[in-house]
Amino acid sequence: MKLPWLKTALETDGPFITVHLDTTRTDPQSAAALATRWAQMRSGLADDGAPDDLLEQIEETVLSPSPIGGRHGRTIVATDTEILVDRVLPVPPEQESAQRGDAPVLLPLLQLTRFAVSQLLILVDRSGADLHLRAPENPSIRQSPNGLGEDSTVEGGHDVVHKANLGGGSPHGWRANNYEARVEDSWERNADAVAEKVDAIVRERLPDMVLLSGDVRAQGLLKAALGQEAQERLVEIPGGTRSVALESESFRAEVAEATEEFVRSRQHGLIERFRESQGRDGASVGGAAEVAQALDRGQVEELIFVSGQEPSAIEDLFRQALGTDAGIFALGQEEDQDDLPEGIGAMLRWRDDATPSNRVGSMTGDTERQEAVTPERDEPSPHAQEEQSLRT
Repeated sequence: MKLPWLKTALETDGPFITVHLDTTRTDPQSAAALATRWAQMRSGLADDGAPDDLLEQIEETVLSPSPIGGRHGRTIVATDTEILVDRVLPVPPEQESAQRGDAPVLLPLLQLTRFAVSQLLILVDRSGADLHLRAPENPSIRQSPNGLGEDSTVEGGHDVVHKANLGGGSPHGWRANNYEARVEDSWERNADAVAEKVDAIVRERLPDMVLLSGDVRAQGLLKAALGQEAQERLVEIPGGTRSVALESESFRAEVAEATEEFVRSRQHGLIERFRESQGRDGASVGGAAEVAQALDRGQVEELIFVSGQEPSAIEDLFRQALGTDAGIFALGQEEDQDDLPEGIGAMLRWRDDATPSNRVGSMTGDTERQEAVTPERDEPSPHAQEEQSLRT
């Protein structure tokens, strides 16, 4: 996952103030608890030298209702004079923290990258569609100039959409057939108009998922009209209706379930790609020292780490990765991480003879295994010894 907005913040001179906070406020009790926890954090930051006017800005931000409900969190990265990053998090951070220092503390934010899923939700009927651009890693995108606003409505413009009984009997059969053909044509043209808008948004915004729900017939027509990029991201969700779907708890549950499945699938796909590259072309490395070496040489395309199993130098590795435009992605501990020694690995942009070896046993701290499989060792194998005795 590329994070250019975070790289820009790191290019500013410090000191930095970093706040990672569970900002859930689903009831008066949770809102009061949030205020208490923030007050304790603020006191500690003030003791460390954070200016009072900057702390006032942060307080106003973290105590104000966020653009999403339910459980969520917030990350603030600031200097002593301005807020550089204000990120609403799709879930609370695994550990709350507040520090002032020469560099920002990034781990609590980057542990949640696997939950950052951008979505284009389409609620379609035979007249058109409602479109919602949703980004859980920054839900305030609805207030940004994204071309949609909070949501966008596409009307096909062809309003002959309801079939009707124009009278039976043979004298009127041609009229009924002609009218039904006009209705079918209107549905198709409206679907084409929606598809054109959706394809443009997908090309521009590259959402991870395109969620489709609504009238069954309209869904079929829209799917047939969508371009390849949208088709590849498409997930159908049952139970949606234009204008009212997001007010339905059951529909929101369907969206949440589809999102969770996408998160699981994306993690599994990434670790499988890492394993394949280890066995096929060596276009990956594992272990803290090997990853640091690859980062120094600008080789890393994406840094991968296991949340909760990070090496001690993880903050330095994060800054190296961001400084070289590498992506960063966190895996949950539920994944099988045996292929990531020390809980960290990297997919590479390129490799050469100076790249750390990906051969079995070549990882950090595994020299005994390496010696056991290295063909250049001094002692010949039993097979070679037998072959030599036959020759003599």
